[in-house]
Formats: sequence, structure tokens, C-alpha cells
Amino acid sequence: MPEPMFEVDCAIVGGGPAGLTAALYLARFRRRIAVIDAGQSRASLIPVSHNYPGFPQGVSGRELLQRLTAQAEHYGVHCLQGTARSLLPTPDGFDLSVEDRRLRAATVLLATGVVDRQPEIPDLREATLAGTVRWCPICDGYEVAGQRVALLSAPGEGYAHALFLRTYTDQLSWFVHGDAAPIAATERATLAQLRIRVIESPIAAIHVLNGPQVRIETRDGESHRVDTVYPMLGCEPRVELLAGLRAAQDEFNYLRTDDHQRTSIAGIYAAGDVAHGLNQMSVGAAQAATAATTIHHALPRNYWE
Repeated sequence: MPEPMFEVDCAIVGGGPAGLTAALYLARFRRRIAVIDAGQSRASLIPVSHNYPGFPQGVSGRELLQRLTAQAEHYGVHCLQGTARSLLPTPDGFDLSVEDRRLRAATVLLATGVVDRQPEIPDLREATLAGTVRWCPICDGYEVAGQRVALLSAPGEGYAHALFLRTYTDQLSWFVHGDAAPIAATERATLAQLRIRVIESPIAAIHVLNGPQVRIETRDGESHRVDTVYPMLGCEPRVELLAGLRAAQDEFNYLRTDDHQRTSIAGIYAAGDVAHGLNQMSVGAAQAATAATTIHHALPRNYWE
């Protein structure tokens, strides 16, 4: 039998850095909240982050999530483990189903993040945790300085990614992925000047080796050994929960928000990677603080009793 519905001021969908930061703020605003966590935060895959403020020696994604969870729980945050299956507007807010539970929330904060488009790499999760496969040069490009780096990206985006990665290494190879518009002659000239190798033969196989190293085999029979691979093939924001609600999105399906993290749907807010902006944990935390404060002021006053 389904558990009875319980009511909250805000249902936070997503237990990553943005969702947990919003939970901390709202709990300290003395609001009734629930965090719905499917356990799929991309932060859990970060071996060590060296650019998150306050950790001079770095912090693993898992440790950061544990710290944020413990801090939120200290203020009585109620966490539900599971996936939010549906979200329906009501006259007073929203009804959500989470596995066999039901919530009624006056407001909803979506902090569901994104899903990376992944190449066919054996043991991809293990390679990511080992730092052999990396996903964000803004986060960790400093750590690959001077290494042999492979970029996997389509022509439309790969050129800019290659120029950014060239900041950190002069041993950079761009493996052109997929069928798209050809690389412009001016771009090829710049790449050649910067000694960035452009490999357009399709990838046949990728092998993660001990070391750690990676061997990339292309269909022309060549074999390329590198230290680190950046598969920058794009990502998909997790917006399935808003299907049918016609929330405003940008050309890449990220949710559009105003300066207060309000989406185009009254009562629904967004923070973190699912929202239009720079995909960084520190940015997500800032957006979450903004969203939580806006939500608090939008709700009826909760005077001390």
C-alpha cells in the first residue's frame, strides 16, 4: 500500500551539490523540505576536485556529497532515496510521486543535472574514477598539464574545446567524432600552427591500459597511446519530469531561468547543471542559494512559534 502523502514547502529533486546546498539554505530558513535523490549525481564520479573552493588539497566528489548531506541532515532535512516519477500541477502547488511515496509541495526546485553522451569505452566508470577518462577541462585541465591528451568531439564543438585544452598541453590530439560539417580551412590552419593533431579516421576501439594509459585504435589501422581522454560529446539535461509542462529551454534543452532561478513555470525553480549556465559545482551552489532565498520569500511568512 502506498505511503500517505506528506506536505512540504519545497520538494528538491536532485541530491547533488546544487540540491543539497538549496536544502541547507531552506532548512536554515525553517522551511519544510524534502530532497529526492536518485543517487545519480555526476559529482560522485569525480576522483578529486581541486577547483572547488575551500579544499586546498582537493576533495573527492563522494566526500563532498557526504559532507553536504551531513550538513543538511544536521538541520533536519528529510531525504527520500528514489526517482521522482511524475510532477503534476495542482491549485496549491504540485503533486509528486517518488517510487511508492507521494508528496505535495508548494514549490519545486529542479536540480537534476545532466547525462553525458558516452563513447564506447570498456569499464568507463572505473576509468573515470581513476582519472584516465575526464569530462570537464574547466574543472581539471590543470591536472593534465604536459600529458598526452585525446579529445573526442564533433567538428562543431571540437575546435573550441581543442583550443581550450591547448592551454594545458602541447601533446593534444583531436579525434573528430561523428558526421558533421567539415572543419573550416582557417580552423585547420590554426590547429596546425598550434601543433594540435587532427585525426579524422573513425575510432574502432578504445582500450584502458595499466599505467594508467589509453590506447585508441582507428579504422585506418593506426594505434594511438595517450594518458588522458576527454570525451566531449555533449550532454542531455534531465528534464523528463517537466514533460508536457512546456518549460522554456535553450537550444541545448537546458532550462531557462531568470536572475532568481525561476523557470517559466510558476512555482518551479532550477539550479545546477540542468539550468542554462556554466556547468560547475560552485556555480550550481550559487544558483541554489539564489533559488532557495527566492523560494523562501515567495512562500507565506513562517514566524517563530
